[in-house]
Amino acid sequence: MSQPAPQSAAPAMDQARVDQARVVEAGFDEAWFAARAQPGVQRLKAYDPGHDLVALRRRYGEANLVELGSNENPYGPSPAARAAILDSLHALHRYPDPLGGDLKRALARKHGVDVKQILLGNGSHELLMQLGQVFAGSGQEVVFSRYGFAVFALATQAAGAAMRIVDALPREAAMPCGHDLDAIAAAVSADTKLVYIANPNNPTGTWFGRDALVAFLDKIPPQVIVVMDEAYAEMAEAPDYASALSVLDRYPNVAVTRTFSKAYGLAGLRVGYLIAQAGLIAVMDRLRESFNVNGPALAACEAALGDEEHLRWACARNAEQRAALSDALNARGLRAFPSQTNFVLAEFGARTPQVEAALVERGVILRPMGGYGLADCIRISVGSPDENRRLLAALDEVLA
Repeated sequence: MSQPAPQSAAPAMDQARVDQARVVEAGFDEAWFAARAQPGVQRLKAYDPGHDLVALRRRYGEANLVELGSNENPYGPSPAARAAILDSLHALHRYPDPLGGDLKRALARKHGVDVKQILLGNGSHELLMQLGQVFAGSGQEVVFSRYGFAVFALATQAAGAAMRIVDALPREAAMPCGHDLDAIAAAVSADTKLVYIANPNNPTGTWFGRDALVAFLDKIPPQVIVVMDEAYAEMAEAPDYASALSVLDRYPNVAVTRTFSKAYGLAGLRVGYLIAQAGLIAVMDRLRESFNVNGPALAACEAALGDEEHLRWACARNAEQRAALSDALNARGLRAFPSQTNFVLAEFGARTPQVEAALVERGVILRPMGGYGLADCIRISVGSPDENRRLLAALDEVLA
């Protein structure tokens, strides 16, 4: 018996080629790929660094550029950290310690915690993102304050969770645009998995004290993880300020992130750390990228921890210049928000975009705040005495 002739696959193949040709003709652009991304990623906007600093350095020359937009430590790291980096260069062909054991042990001694309570990250940014990935997802909520650190929103959206943004304190408050802790606590619902809080806060510079911290944590259900981002804690000198590290034993749902980028002057190495209950750290470790902190960074951070004198010196200089810069801004009819960080948020009013652009033309780089919803403000990093003088001289020209 004769068999029926097999049906040709040519028409289907031809249609596939046509479809492919259409895609190629349309172009594999950002929109094409975005349509194929996870829903949470589709809603994201890339982190905005403010300015192309490399291009500006080439334009003005590093010696002529006043970089006061990224909250860096103008005094640099401890000499011991520099020496440790150089000493580590002979081992660049080796992978770094995947556990970061020596640095973890040094951190454990400093903060009086167990090594198992510490997780290292490629900056605290990585850790904040991972906390969202691990503990939040679709159909769940993450609560944080308006004008909180930009990474809180990025982490929430990347995880596919819903953002519940709580209005900040009014500008007339003692801590203008700071966290309204009562409102944040009231916003926590049965769907809330994470609460992100920065203390002191970026970009406002505002803070709250121990009594307010304890009163807030007492209102949060134990199943909700509270992430306290303390990137600027070392520079806070207000008598009422207290790190959440002091209450970890009382509130096991609290996790604290810190960084070596600010007070320790090691922003170029990108090292942060998380301190929390050992069980939380163990779960987080499942997502940690292998060798996520490089060898020279591990060595430098351990050495920096051992040089308390340099840290105290740098923080004291920052406090002096922060006060002087705030006074100078206020004297010029501007409004400098209270700050316990190494930056000052200043209110310039309707002329803000023009002032910021004019300063860039004079080689002074600050951080515009439109992306934070503070379009009439500029965040100014506290520089060295010379940098601050150059900033104020340029500002006087612009405001004249």
